[in-house]
Amino acid sequence: MKPQSKIIALIVLGFLLPSLTSFSFAQTSDPAWLDTLNFEMEREQECEVAYYIRIKEGMLGTKKTYEARVQCVDGRQFDASRVGEVDDFEIKACEVETC
Repeated sequence: MKPQSKIIALIVLGFLLPSLTSFSFAQTSDPAWLDTLNFEMEREQECEVAYYIRIKEGMLGTKKTYEARVQCVDGRQFDASRVGEVDDFEIKACEVETC
């Protein structure tokens, strides 16, 4: 390979490498606690999570709080919340409310 070809190959690789690495990390952008919630939804509610309508992290004193509204593949929705890192999520079915 000619020296000029090596330089061109390095320049092309320099442009492609950042886009390839950002693509591989894009699939792991969810917070780790969502994996735990997915597992609990499958185990306790037989819900295959389609997507999250909202997720929220906060603090209550010195403990982290986690909240999410879950949309199941079958159309059901649940609200889930947890205070701290070790307890299971409290999961409640979303029901129609009338005033």
